[in-house]
Amino acid sequence: MKYDYLIVGAGLFGAIFAYEAKKQGKQVLVIDKREHIGGNIYSKEVEGIQVHQYGAHIFHTSNKDVWDYVNQFATFNRYTNSPVARYKDEVYNMPFNMNTFQRMWGVFTPDEAKAKIAEQIAEAGITEPKNLEEQAISLVGRDIYEKLVKGYTEKQWGKEATQLPAFIIKRLPVRFVYDNNYFNDTYQGIPIGGYTQIVEKMLEGVEVRLNTDFLENREELEQIADKIVYTGMIDEYYGYCFGELEYRSLTFSTEVLDMENYQGNAVVNYTEYEVPYTRIIEHKHFEFQCQNGTNNPKTVITKEYPKLWKHGDEPYYPMNDEKNNSVYAKYLEKSQQEDKVIFGGRLGMYKYFDMHQVVEEALKCVKKELESK
Repeated sequence: MKYDYLIVGAGLFGAIFAYEAKKQGKQVLVIDKREHIGGNIYSKEVEGIQVHQYGAHIFHTSNKDVWDYVNQFATFNRYTNSPVARYKDEVYNMPFNMNTFQRMWGVFTPDEAKAKIAEQIAEAGITEPKNLEEQAISLVGRDIYEKLVKGYTEKQWGKEATQLPAFIIKRLPVRFVYDNNYFNDTYQGIPIGGYTQIVEKMLEGVEVRLNTDFLENREELEQIADKIVYTGMIDEYYGYCFGELEYRSLTFSTEVLDMENYQGNAVVNYTEYEVPYTRIIEHKHFEFQCQNGTNNPKTVITKEYPKLWKHGDEPYYPMNDEKNNSVYAKYLEKSQQEDKVIFGGRLGMYKYFDMHQVVEEALKCVKKELESK
């Protein structure tokens, strides 16, 4: 059978493209090398709890069109992302706000907090930050940097903060209000019943083949479609002809615990370097199970460990520093000469996207590819 589009990757980008293409009467085949659809937003039920298999996913956007689009496929709850950070035996609210400053310094008013931060910035005397450490201290002072930025960032990137470029932290969110809402967006929530249902509905009536690796079956698969939408790694697609792009990877350790409530919050960040994981996710709090009287006697937690990416690992975060971006620019130029292949998603476009940005990019791609014809 000949298809109009072969879509490589059954994640959010690929599923949106497949859904929109099918609506326009196109013959579509979606393949994925994993054993499930949904990509990194895949969720599954464990002990009556929707578990985010690949880390916490909170949908947030200020784009009403994007919000309305995803709400076609699920009903979203009112979840607000309010992580807490644990440093040794101290707990702080994130992002940095008046609750954080009160806990850190015992101040009560915005003016007191601003004065404390300004005093520490002045003491540091950094005029031209040469690395991430100097950049962070010049933005929020030494106390916040040492307790809440340094260890977490070094774990996440796998390098000392003094070895990381300053531009990684262009700004740090500092709010002089007692508000623990992490995002500034107008719309925010988590789909009741998990994320997988969204992709299932998008792919309804579309042919899907799982456990199918495009690169292992490339010769055959390239022949069966007029065009390819590729959401895998762009450098791998081109055989690393300009060199390898770098990524950060993650490993997840998930446990079912015989207790109702393990940590009292969906996300707790561990900011000291000596703790090997960056955060613990307790999934039932995404659904308010400890507040709404369900009395589920079990809970599910996931510890998230950052790691250096190597071949065979899942690539989660593109390393968008100057060196890698210059290599990607060569791949981008090559890809723009293609008339049969469209690259999309975090790996195909080598850019860190949140979910709402993936939706925006996918719809933009659909408009350019399908609606312009």
